[in-house]
Amino acid sequence: MVSEVLHEALVLLLASVVVLLVSHRLRLPAVVGLLLTGLLIGPSGLGLFSELAAVEVAAEIGVVFLLFAIGLEFSLDRLREIRRPFLLGGSVQSGLTIVVVALLAVAVAGQPPLRALFYGFVVALSSTAVVLTLYAARQELDAPQGKVLLGVLLFQDFLIVPMIVLTPVLAGTVEASPLAFALRMGGGVLAVAAVFLVARHLMPRLMRHVAGTRIRELFVLGALLVGLGMAYFTEHLGFSLALGAFLAGIVVSESEYSHQVAADVEPFRDVFTSVFFISIGMLVDLRFALAHWGAVLALAAVVVTVKLAAGGAAAAVLGLPVRIVTITGLALAQIGEFSFVLLNVGRANGLVDGEAYQLGIVVAVLTMLLTPALVVAAPPVGERLAAWLRRPPAGAVAAAARAQHHVVVVGFGLNGRTLSRVLRESGIAYVVVELDGEAVRHGLAAGEPILYGDATRREILAHAGIAEAEVVVFAISDRLAVRRSIALARQLNPDVHIIVRTRSQAHIEELQRCGADEVIAEELEAAIEIFTSVLAEYHVPRNVVQAQVRLLRGEGYRMLRAPTMRGDVSQALLDMLAAGTTELYRLEPGSAAVGRTLREVDLRHRAGATVIAVVRDGTPLPNPDAELQLQVGDTLVLVGSHAEIERAFAALDPPPAAAPATSPAS
Repeated sequence: MVSEVLHEALVLLLASVVVLLVSHRLRLPAVVGLLLTGLLIGPSGLGLFSELAAVEVAAEIGVVFLLFAIGLEFSLDRLREIRRPFLLGGSVQSGLTIVVVALLAVAVAGQPPLRALFYGFVVALSSTAVVLTLYAARQELDAPQGKVLLGVLLFQDFLIVPMIVLTPVLAGTVEASPLAFALRMGGGVLAVAAVFLVARHLMPRLMRHVAGTRIRELFVLGALLVGLGMAYFTEHLGFSLALGAFLAGIVVSESEYSHQVAADVEPFRDVFTSVFFISIGMLVDLRFALAHWGAVLALAAVVVTVKLAAGGAAAAVLGLPVRIVTITGLALAQIGEFSFVLLNVGRANGLVDGEAYQLGIVVAVLTMLLTPALVVAAPPVGERLAAWLRRPPAGAVAAAARAQHHVVVVGFGLNGRTLSRVLRESGIAYVVVELDGEAVRHGLAAGEPILYGDATRREILAHAGIAEAEVVVFAISDRLAVRRSIALARQLNPDVHIIVRTRSQAHIEELQRCGADEVIAEELEAAIEIFTSVLAEYHVPRNVVQAQVRLLRGEGYRMLRAPTMRGDVSQALLDMLAAGTTELYRLEPGSAAVGRTLREVDLRHRAGATVIAVVRDGTPLPNPDAELQLQVGDTLVLVGSHAEIERAFAALDPPPAAAPATSPAS
């Protein structure tokens, strides 16, 4: 028995590794590779795995860990950042999908209204795992489309709980009268709220006590106990495992241990959610899919069309341009992983028969497999659609766009706002282009010369006065939009100086080929900041440090992007590190040198350093007399080796504050 289980576990692991390696080479998300693994080794594939019951149990645990992890990330601060996409975009996308699918199920398929509403629930959910993985790999989660997608997907993840609660009501296994429905929902909410409140007061104490032991294994087991225990408890209240796991995640997310819990649970989550997606692939009956290929393709086309329209409507309601509307709609045009959970709940309650269940599984897997291709096709499709519609720019600020020799700032995030403030204080004219309607409203209210629009549109850049601009700065995270905008800016003004911010060094040469004059890579700038801080600790003169910074930034950070820096670091820096230096030291109250003469301090004998000048009240005193009495606020100019300077600082520093004395117990 043990050998059989071990054999099938090895088969599952081997197939997963091989398929995931191939998927990685093809640049497909891991979730797609896991689904293909299940198809390959499942009963309708090669038939290499027969213990489906064990896989389904592991898949259920995978769902628990998925929702626990989502609860951990469901913080109020994060929701505040994306509140409009979450509340407005999510409700529009989910509501439209549910209504349209339910109407189609009643009108076309002749389904009863309550069952049709359940089908709307199933189709409304998109794949958080697939979409966010794809956009994280594209480094577009901070782009406008990334923020909308994150908000809508989080809203859908939140909806899974009430959908699971409502499914027995729709099936008729629970009385569907308004009173019974209100009692079930009200009683359930009260029961869950009571559990939530108790857990919120008890769990932090439990976690604090566990963390106090400093036993890592105990902390990991405690985290697992919290997630699985709450799931088990809510199931016994008549709700789902998923609901308890989600609530447990929210409880823990508000504690100071949330990050450590997330890190400890992540390996378990990855393993069990991988098994979850593999199990979904195994559930696909290829013979059924081939026998009903017409219905499968037709239903998949309907799902993609409805979800494209609903996702696009969500982005349009948020005031985003056609290009982002198209990208958002295509990215959400699949059935998600939690739809499988709903299908199982529906089957258990008699809402879904065997054929409908299998049809739902096949269509969901097919739409998930199509998602990478839809994401790749979305930007060019959006650009062509925007060019075809040729909508005029909305919310433009004509006066700002008529400036001459100004700076065009694309993006009004942290970098854009900081740059705008500096330009304003420096008296340099500028105009900002921003896609976020809320950011534009705040900017206009603050008197900023800001206009709403997509910088990939020729009309928008022209309206911003790109032809008369001296400099254009791209401070946005959408790499594809930046590439197209750079090319457009160069076409409209061949002489404009283009500065681009990017997060990764991998995009520097690509952006330079597009026409950027300067590319500022955030990860390399962080390396330079560390470099300058280290040299400052070694008392390297400021002009030498600045020279090295210019050297590191030269030629698109060529030195930092090279495999090794040896041979490129200037000899001046190496000599400076090996030899002595000059440093300043300001005397603070409490220093042992205050009130004493230079002869009494005797830094040359005690530390090896020499005081070559003293600056007092802004007046330099070169070659000071040995009898000069030092005062608070004096600045000493020291010369010596790095070690001598350090010893001198140690001799001059005030002693550490003594701990307050404690009176003996009476």
